[in-house]
Amino acid sequence: MKQATRLMGTAAAVGVLALTAAPNAAEAQERVRWQVPMAFASTLTALGDTMPWVADQLRAASGGNIDLRVAEPGTVIPALSIFENVSEGNVDAGFSWMGYEWGTLPASALFGATPFGLESMEFVAWMTHHGGQELLEELFHPQNVHPILCGTISPETAGWFREEMATVDDLRGLRFRAAGVGGEIFQEFGMSVTMLPGGELYQALETGTLDATEFSLPTVDEQLGFYQVASYLYLPGWHQPATNQFLYVNLDVWNGLSEQTQAMLNMACMAGVSYSIARAEALQGAVITRFEERGTNVRTYSDDQLAAFWEATQTVMARWSEQDEMFGRVYQSQLDFQQELRPWREMGYLPRDWQTRIEGE
Repeated sequence: MKQATRLMGTAAAVGVLALTAAPNAAEAQERVRWQVPMAFASTLTALGDTMPWVADQLRAASGGNIDLRVAEPGTVIPALSIFENVSEGNVDAGFSWMGYEWGTLPASALFGATPFGLESMEFVAWMTHHGGQELLEELFHPQNVHPILCGTISPETAGWFREEMATVDDLRGLRFRAAGVGGEIFQEFGMSVTMLPGGELYQALETGTLDATEFSLPTVDEQLGFYQVASYLYLPGWHQPATNQFLYVNLDVWNGLSEQTQAMLNMACMAGVSYSIARAEALQGAVITRFEERGTNVRTYSDDQLAAFWEATQTVMARWSEQDEMFGRVYQSQLDFQQELRPWREMGYLPRDWQTRIEGE
């Protein structure tokens, strides 16, 4: 009985110690205070609001110890210069679509979006289970940047045009805004391609500086008012079947974090991936309906047009794979996974037009 009493007393003492130690364990969480400039305004639904949501979750989960203070585009650094400033240590971290550093690291554009490539959840599968993260770190760590996948959203619209694009010949000579690999492919059709941030596109279309543009999801295009200055919206977004966003962290800063803090950042960003794709998918159908109600001519590219885009994509991808060894490795890795996934993709899911087919019979 005395031994049992001693054991009970010891257990009680351990319980008291655990209770008193809990606040100390919480206090052991290191404090992180980063200003995180973003490439997109936080008001852009499903494009710019993911990082603020991730930051809120981190503050809540860490008891305020991890405080990522997002900054709107242009308030700290130019919107399209996240990579350079994180690399140089001018800021600890930043949030952006991966691909704006295309001129410095061509292979980076394949992590932002690959024309005719992996869709959002396929991309996440490739990143986490088929070598994508390892290739990403091999590419970015020499640049003193550690990128964390922190958001992915549905396909972009294929473009807003003032006139109908009945054939690919109608594209020739158009002044068009595009980014990443898609921009280079559009040039194969004689288009004059330029890169402008989202906030400048409405005015460029309105004044005729641009004849057409692509930018993002229907929700974002609606917020930017493209339907007011361009009558034709084309789908599908073959050039960007996913838009993948990353938290760029200066590598020296990342390596200086505890494993606990790194794990919390990784976990919050994975939650951000889930949040962003769910939010994106939830909203687009209603927006397309609103476009049509306002008089927008919503069109889908014909099979002949898509075949022409596919052929041009093969030309550009082959050229860049030959020019840049890392580009070729990343692209081949994505192609290999796409091929491996193909039986499941084609047979495991209902065809997207199955209901239309059945109703038409």
